[in-house]
Amino acid sequence: MKIIPYGRQHITEEDINAVVITLNSDFLTQGPQIGEFEKNFAKYVGSNYAVAVSNGTAALHLCTMALNVKPGDKVITTPITFAASANCVRYCGGEVIFADIDPNTYLLDINAVKQVIEKDTSGNIKGIIPVDFAGRAVDIKAFRKLADEYGLWIIEDACHAPGGAYKYKAEEYNICGNGQFCDLAIFSFHPVKHIAAGEGGMITTNNKELYHRLNLLRTHGITKQEDLLNENHGAWYYEMHELGYNYRLTDFQAALGNSQLKRAEDGLKRRREIAKFYLEAFKDKPFIYGQSGVVEGHAYHLYIIEAEKRKELYDYLRSKQIFAQIHYIPLHLMPYYKKFGWEKGDLPNAEKYYSRCISLPMYPTLSSEEQGYVIDCIFEFYDNLP
Repeated sequence: MKIIPYGRQHITEEDINAVVITLNSDFLTQGPQIGEFEKNFAKYVGSNYAVAVSNGTAALHLCTMALNVKPGDKVITTPITFAASANCVRYCGGEVIFADIDPNTYLLDINAVKQVIEKDTSGNIKGIIPVDFAGRAVDIKAFRKLADEYGLWIIEDACHAPGGAYKYKAEEYNICGNGQFCDLAIFSFHPVKHIAAGEGGMITTNNKELYHRLNLLRTHGITKQEDLLNENHGAWYYEMHELGYNYRLTDFQAALGNSQLKRAEDGLKRRREIAKFYLEAFKDKPFIYGQSGVVEGHAYHLYIIEAEKRKELYDYLRSKQIFAQIHYIPLHLMPYYKKFGWEKGDLPNAEKYYSRCISLPMYPTLSSEEQGYVIDCIFEFYDNLP
């Protein structure tokens, strides 16, 4: 059996042709593909605006800059996420406050967030960064209500969930990143994500002012827009208004993203089929403590189970060429964040989850044969335990 990773990109001839056409064009960067990708992606998630950037981390950093995070400001997020969800606050000198997860959904627990806010007497909590972890959408409407109660902003980290949605009722749902209940949302186009562009990210928003500031900040804080210039010396003239960064996406990456976006719904459909197959296979198994399950609107970037003897299972699967993964080591236990006083025992739900979680192969080109092999190997491992 060939190597089966936990996730992988799917590149078609159409994708390759789209990139080749752009490579043969006049623009490799700052060309028409960028705007086209932004327009198409905004339409896909239902937002008013989209800003393409170099990666998901850059997207998060620009969001915290646009929202004026500064030293002394506090921002709440989950410990079960990739480091960038928290690091973006530190880039601006802010303080990261971790709140525990809901053990059933693995998402940031809104009740834990409320407790953090109510216990804080500094008045310095400015925002919340909830994460649509593994592709499961947070109840962003509930977070919006909480944020409004305390005058906070929201950045929705939707890197795992393009096309995902939170279902409130039969006919009421909110698509991840559409901007209805968050100030800003971010996405990633890393190869293992739903839409692969090599690297790349997108920020979506319905706020026109934030949209214009993001455009400025992603290009060194420089503008040639006539209505923003203090002077105008000619067609060459530009001005630097803020200290920004070079966080631009290239045109050939945008071309690949555009091509991948055309079949995004097909990929989602296949991910959900894979999830249903896993759910049925592991249902009522005593060695599985929990699993992602089948949730309406779930985008299934990952399929996670909580398992007995997780480390031994992980090693056994690798011996069988199945490269499962662990998502994630709790951020508050990272040496960097422990320097700020975080300790083991602070967030028990996150820590218990980490001790048992394992992400199984989940990507649209995973064949039924390969998935069956993964499941058989898991059963084989537990059947042979002493």
